[in-house]
Formats: sequence, C-alpha cells, structure tokens
Amino acid sequence: MRDWLAIRADATPDAPALSAAADVETAHSYADLDRRVETLAGRLAARGVGVDDPFAVCAATRVEFVEVVHAAQRLGATLVPLDARATADELRTRLDRITPAAAVCEADTEAAVREAVDAPVLSVDEPTGGAERLAAVEPEPFDLPEWAADDPLIVMFTSGTTGEPNGVVLTLANVLASAAASAFRLGLTPDDCWHVTLPMHHMGGLAPVYRSVLYGTALSVQRGFDPERTLSALRAADATCVSLVPTMLERLLDAGTVPELRFVLLGGAPCPPSLLERAHERDVPVAPTYGMTETASQIATARPDVAAEHPESVGNPLVFAELSVLDEVGAPCDPGESGELVVSGAVVTPGYLDEAATEAAFCSAGLRTGDRGHRDEAGRVYVEGRVDDTIITGGENVDPAEVATALREHPAVADCAVLGLPDEEWGQRVAALVVRDGETTAADLREHCRDRLADYKRPRTVGFAAAVPRTASGTVDREAVRRLLTDDG
Repeated sequence: MRDWLAIRADATPDAPALSAAADVETAHSYADLDRRVETLAGRLAARGVGVDDPFAVCAATRVEFVEVVHAAQRLGATLVPLDARATADELRTRLDRITPAAAVCEADTEAAVREAVDAPVLSVDEPTGGAERLAAVEPEPFDLPEWAADDPLIVMFTSGTTGEPNGVVLTLANVLASAAASAFRLGLTPDDCWHVTLPMHHMGGLAPVYRSVLYGTALSVQRGFDPERTLSALRAADATCVSLVPTMLERLLDAGTVPELRFVLLGGAPCPPSLLERAHERDVPVAPTYGMTETASQIATARPDVAAEHPESVGNPLVFAELSVLDEVGAPCDPGESGELVVSGAVVTPGYLDEAATEAAFCSAGLRTGDRGHRDEAGRVYVEGRVDDTIITGGENVDPAEVATALREHPAVADCAVLGLPDEEWGQRVAALVVRDGETTAADLREHCRDRLADYKRPRTVGFAAAVPRTASGTVDREAVRRLLTDDG
C-alpha cells in the first residue's frame, strides 16, 4: 500500500486539501500538497530518514506540521509527535526511548530539541541556535515503501501511572479503523472541512490530518486557539467540523456567533451538561466524545441529537471499538453499575514501547482504560472519572507522581502530595501540599518547576503543612490533603 496522500492525489488531484484560512494564505489542492510533500520527503531522506526509522517532530499546530506528517508516511518512517511546550528534560526522556533518525522543530522549540536529541535537527523556521533550515536541504531520491496494515505509523507519548512516559504504538490499521468508525458515526459530506486548532501532538489534533486525506475532504489549520481568531477562521474556511475541549467551546460561545457547523467534536475532559445546553440553545451541534491515545482517538461518541437528549452520556461505542465495564475482580457489570471501562477492537493499540506497561494495561477483555463509568440499558456510555489519580486539566493528562518528583528536587521540600482540584475554567488544576525543610514560598516552587515541567503540569495551587496526611497503611490520605488545600486557598 502506498501512502494515503499519494493515493488521494491520484484520485482527486484538484480537490481542496488545505483551505485558505488562519495559517494558510491560499488554498492548496491535493496535487499541490502532494508536490510539496514529495520535496519535503526528499529533504528528510537527505538527512537519513527512511523506512522504519523513528522520526520526531516538535512544533505547534501549523501547515508545516501537516506536511511533515505526510512526508513521514511517504518515507515509511514512524512519526513521533512531541509536545511543543515540553522542556528539554521532558523531551530527552521521550527521545531516549526511540532514538530518532532526525527531528523537526520550529523557532520556539529549537533550543529544547537541540539540547535533547543526538541526531540531525531541522527547523521549519529560520534557525536561531544551530539547527539546519529544512527548506535549504537539497532533496535526495528515496525508495517508496510498501505499507502493511500492522506497520507502526505513529508513536505518541502519554503520561503513565508511574510518572514515566508511555510510548503508544499506533499502526496503520488502528488509524484507518478509527477514521472509518468516526465517519460511520458522524457522517461525511464531500464539502466537509475540518478545522484544527488542537495541538497536533495529541490525537485530537493529529487524527483530522489523516482522516481528511482518507475522506478526500479539506483541512483548515490554525496555530493555537484564540476565540475571536477561531471564529474568523471557521468562517473563512467554510469549516463544517471542529475538534475542541470544553473550555475552548465555552470561550467560543462567549466570543460571538458560531458559524453553522455539522458538529463540534468535544472531548479531552468531561463536558458539563450546562455547557451542552448552552450550545444547543445557540444552535451549535455538539458531539461529546470519549477517547484516548491508545485507541487512535474516539471510543464512544454521541451525535448532537443524542447528546441533547442524554447530556451526561458520551453515546454508544463506535464500530471497531467494543467497550466492557468490569468490576474489581474482572466480572462484567450490569447496566447502571459502575466499573472500569475496558476496550477492544481494531482501533486499539497493539501495545506500548515498554513490554511491562503493555502487560499491565491489557487483560483478557482488552485494554484497561483506567477510567471508571457505566452503561445504561441502551448501551450508552457514562464516564465518571479516573480509577487512578491522573489529573485532567484542559484536556491534558498530568501524572501527580511526575509533579511530586519535580517538587522534591527542591532542597527545601521534605515531602509533598499532588492531586487535582476542581477548576471552573480547566476542569481540574494541579495542586500540591508541601512539607518544608527550609525557607521557600509557593512562588519559589513554581519557579523551580518552570524548567522541569510543561506549563500545564506546574502547580497552580500550593499549600503548606507540617506533615502530609496519611492513612494507617502509610498511603496518602487524599481527601484530607484535598481539604487542607481547599482550606488553604
């Protein structure tokens, strides 16, 4: 099988691939995009990227990221998207796991990528710190790979329960099944245009890049979310679909009139029923979804009409995603009974880079999601929270252990506990209760974390206590910690 862009460009060369909006000054056809990607693939090949090579990209959402995605598939390389907000230490932890043949950066990420990787670093912008300008590389010929269904297409990193990042392997078949399942649930029209403003190191931002090529529809790309700019971009691109997290939708509704859309795919965090009602009153069709990196995006999605009738549900599972609810001993739960959500099917990853993590995540019924929920008599899914302590802030997963480790590196921190507190804007915010062994302040600790953690992982609330409350068995008494932090501030 050839890469998907090559197949699409042969089938519908004149169809719009990139709409003229936001970060795209003029519209590009699939033939245009194919030519640009062919040249880019030759430049990457000249720097050693080839079949089966891990290939990293660390940049914000932008058109160049789209081109890199397709160039990686054309070369037969495995794409490794990285968080553009990550520190050099965070990047190094991930890059040491994959040993990339090369890494693509942008101006804002060049310094961190250069510090973290021992491989050619190529910038899509004018280099400022030693990277090579990608556009200046002379393209070289390369052999076309033959993709098989079980070949790894992407490795995406997500925080694990131990604080170590897990590299999720997604195959060609995983992403293809996810694209088909999404279209079956949400429908598809020839003039669809999916607007992307989510980070492309997340499946929420990356999935539409692959799906649009498979569907033969257009993509609109915006570098970073801004309510007013996003409204303008939606209109300019004649967008019909957009993926958002609840906070973004709320800000969009506050900013003005949302243009007519087929749907807003809303995920990354629980959606308050009041927000769904507000969107429904404004004729904004919201499709709440539940998904994860390990399933190449959606597991269950409610169409807008279903969401209006059942605002607390994320709908029924999609085709190619079989969802079970299991109790603590692994027995199936009855309708209405809460348990851990376990998913199987063609969308599910074959595993992680780490074999031990794979063994721990899978059971006989499939992948243990770590989420708690239930299904009703009609099979609709209700997600109630995490089985573990993962904090979800603005759609980002934060492992408390990683934050606690960073805080304990401060010489004045004797002990600490980290958890999530409710936050009206972000769903949850990172909070830390600290036991001091010396002089320090909340501001000191936040500054200490600046070079160790991405901004969304840094504690927004910091409280101090003489000791971290613990249970009789020695584990952290999280409810007592939560009360202290709430009382503190």
